[in-house]
Amino acid sequence: MTIDTNTAAQEAIDAIAEKIKNLNTLNIIVAGKTGVGKSTLINSVFRDKLAETGIGKPVTDHMRKLSKKGIPLAIYDTRGFELGKEVQQQVKQEVVKTISEGFATKDINKAIHCIWYCINTASNRIEPEEIEWLKELSRENQITQVPIIVVLTQAFSKKNADAMKKMILDENLDVIQVVPVLAEDYEINDDYVAKAYGLDVLIRVMGEALPDELMDTLQNVQIASLAEKKKRAQAAIATATLAATGEGAAPIPFSDCFALVPTQITMIASITVIFGFDVNKSILTAFLSSTLGAGGATLLGKTVVSNLVKLIPGAGTVVGGAISAATAGVLTAALGEAYIGIMTLVFNGEMSIDDLGTKKGKDQMIALFKEELKKKR
Repeated sequence: MTIDTNTAAQEAIDAIAEKIKNLNTLNIIVAGKTGVGKSTLINSVFRDKLAETGIGKPVTDHMRKLSKKGIPLAIYDTRGFELGKEVQQQVKQEVVKTISEGFATKDINKAIHCIWYCINTASNRIEPEEIEWLKELSRENQITQVPIIVVLTQAFSKKNADAMKKMILDENLDVIQVVPVLAEDYEINDDYVAKAYGLDVLIRVMGEALPDELMDTLQNVQIASLAEKKKRAQAAIATATLAATGEGAAPIPFSDCFALVPTQITMIASITVIFGFDVNKSILTAFLSSTLGAGGATLLGKTVVSNLVKLIPGAGTVVGGAISAATAGVLTAALGEAYIGIMTLVFNGEMSIDDLGTKKGKDQMIALFKEELKKKR
């Protein structure tokens, strides 16, 4: 008996689509003086170059909403303000109004979830007016309690960035963190390039501040931290492994072990959504045929006994013809970790999504899967 990989792939596609449809929209206000590098920051943190999609949709006289169909993210980009009390007050009022209106809806998809206040580190100073602006915003944010993160942009010199960070923290502002970043590699001269840094810290800080209902969304839209994506994906594996262990507690005869497939497909769908890649049905069909099907490093059917079960602790108890709870969990965890391995290769540019449907992709997946099984000996 074999699994219909075409049907399984369609089920995976449907599960991915359902999960994406159910992602809550992450809403962020980005503020700061003109020239601090807001667009570069936005495009370096989030996928699909959101800040290059045009002028955006006007929200107020001086604020625009940056969003793109199919991406559960909205950036509210404020007017860049220079020194001038009147302009600063206008921007603050627009920010407070946007927060209040979203808060009043009691809809997580319309609420503002985070504020980035950007300061150009290369300027080597923070204006007293900016400190006062942040204090005033914090006072008006007491009820809504939207997390405020100060982002020190263009932080070419880590020494200067650390000094500015200390200066801001000494002001005891109501902000959750001050994060220095260099959004893109910067060529200082022919002999030295300052490497981008800090964006992964920004994602981690956001992950600690946002509610759990936005965790999958954050990981889906961000391209700045592989570590945070993997951390979230491993949580999906843990959930699936626990479910598979329960399903194998009977234990499951090999002829009936297709009961594990929905759990594993849900896990694969979750990981795909977390990584934010566009995986089509043909790619998933090829992928599943090499892992869940009878043709390759299968998880199901008696092929497990002859090809893979020797890699699992307690194999002798499995050869009798049943998958134990431990074995079901090990197989599911190994599949999940191998899939993260494939997604990691794609994230790092070492493999393309299209490669997943090729012999190269199948061979890589089988190798990663076997490697993960060996780790669990």
